[in-house]
Amino acid sequence: MNFKTSLTAIALGLASLTVQAQTEIQWWHSMSGALGEWVGDIAKDFNGKQKDYKIVPVFKGNYDESMTAAVAAFRAGNAPHILQVFEVGTATMMASKGVVVPAEKIMRDAGYKFDPKSYVPAVSGYYTAPNGQMMSFPFNSSTTVMWFNVDALKAAGVSTDKLPQTWPEVALAAAKLKASGHKCPFTTAWQGWTQLESFSTWHNTELATKGNGMKGMDARLVLNSPLHVRHIENLGNMAQQGLFVYKGRAGAAGATFESGECAMYTNSSAAYAGISKNAKFKFAVGTLPYYPDVAGAPQNTVIGGASLWAMAGKKAEENKGVAAFFNYLSDPVVQSVNHKRTGYLPVTMEAFKITEASGFYKQNPGTDVSVNQMIRKTTEKSRGIRLGNYVQIRTIEDEELEQVWAGKKSAKDALDSIVKRGNELLEKFEKANKS
Repeated sequence: MNFKTSLTAIALGLASLTVQAQTEIQWWHSMSGALGEWVGDIAKDFNGKQKDYKIVPVFKGNYDESMTAAVAAFRAGNAPHILQVFEVGTATMMASKGVVVPAEKIMRDAGYKFDPKSYVPAVSGYYTAPNGQMMSFPFNSSTTVMWFNVDALKAAGVSTDKLPQTWPEVALAAAKLKASGHKCPFTTAWQGWTQLESFSTWHNTELATKGNGMKGMDARLVLNSPLHVRHIENLGNMAQQGLFVYKGRAGAAGATFESGECAMYTNSSAAYAGISKNAKFKFAVGTLPYYPDVAGAPQNTVIGGASLWAMAGKKAEENKGVAAFFNYLSDPVVQSVNHKRTGYLPVTMEAFKITEASGFYKQNPGTDVSVNQMIRKTTEKSRGIRLGNYVQIRTIEDEELEQVWAGKKSAKDALDSIVKRGNELLEKFEKANKS
């Protein structure tokens, strides 16, 4: 072998070692469509900025499916390094001993600066355990807002100078839309989140005791109050009149708004990604509607979306890779870019200021609605909702509310049933997790 050939062999060998040295980090997520493309771009950007770690995003179905798959994988000893979990799974993840490594710990152990105070209080507070430790990384935090098809409203004779802000105004606008021939004046996605959870905090009213579960696992549902009954009864009446058209569970209603079929709908601020990409009409975003006669309303809406959990049982170098990725996501510039693309919240105040300074909110009126709803001062009743077994409780909410929309059950009977069935699950959760 001549000298030149030897050098080539050595170079190839070193290159091979460099490739082998790169640590792969599996990231299981539930983002599809435009948001799935966003997740892919995030991984690509992170991977391109350093050579030690490679983030591999893997779509594992919707939030329920990915969480179930991760539990099975953990038991089998092959869980991902990072798991995206929606907000209603937070209490369950926090109670799962030995399953996760706190985000705060994994970053500090790797030598990264981590300051919980830099985050929007409603965000950091939600993912912080009673011992003061931030357990997961706020990745795609969102909140509930109201979306409007401005062209449809104008065609129906509804003034768009000031979009409907209260439920009575929404009902009047829906009536005009129907009269003009619109088949779906109003609909909603994630009905439990928008019409019960955020509805409660927006009106500074408890959904559950113990500060909506934030103060302890012995919380119980109280969402059958007169105000809750009034609201669900009103929506039920709108459903019977064809003013509210139910389009299915979870995010099913999204496609009906993007296509122009439905003119108004409540959903996540993160619906922006799909709407801005697919809507062929002028759209606008407004605050979640409220009842003007309720004292203290509007207060603040609660966090939605999901956070990233570092799974336990991984090698030290893999944990460093997870920490490096979390540190990348902590960059206010990265957060601002993600916020502008998706509608998810900038989870630090610095990222919000960067976005504001860029002129984005002036160029895209209404895109700051979600942030302004979340940075209001919270109360004991509006800080957040963190309940055990809440994934299953959400299913109960869907089942019972569907009976109201179909005219088969009264609002009070349905809400009473949610409370009874839901509290049975909360009792089971408390018993199973008592130390």
